[in-house]
Amino acid sequence: MLPRSLNEIYENLRDYAVMVNASAPDTILGCCALHVTWNDLAEIKSLAVSEAAQGRGVGRQLVEHCVAEARELMISRVFALSYKPGFFEKLGFVRIDKEQLPRKIWGECVNCSKFMECDETCLIKQL
Repeated sequence: MLPRSLNEIYENLRDYAVMVNASAPDTILGCCALHVTWNDLAEIKSLAVSEAAQGRGVGRQLVEHCVAEARELMISRVFALSYKPGFFEKLGFVRIDKEQLPRKIWGECVNCSKFMECDETCLIKQL
């Protein structure tokens, strides 16, 4: 994940969904964001699940929440950049070449230490 400044966090706070443990509300299980990039395109980003919650469906529920939100907004495509493409493929995403997406989406990538040698897989889901 990319480091975020406090300003970036506040600017994008409403993009995030956070899942907490129902029996211990102070315990965060995971988070995920849906960031609208264009009228028909949104990115699922910053998916993180605590080690203790991995393998329990938390990531799946968070992604499904974001996809449902995209549908409510009538967004027709949702993409993700991931080091674990198999996870997204199980949820109906398919691999695509990054070059198929508008250049606008790469605005944050310049802040990544791997910018010139990105090894994330790009996946997309048609809604």
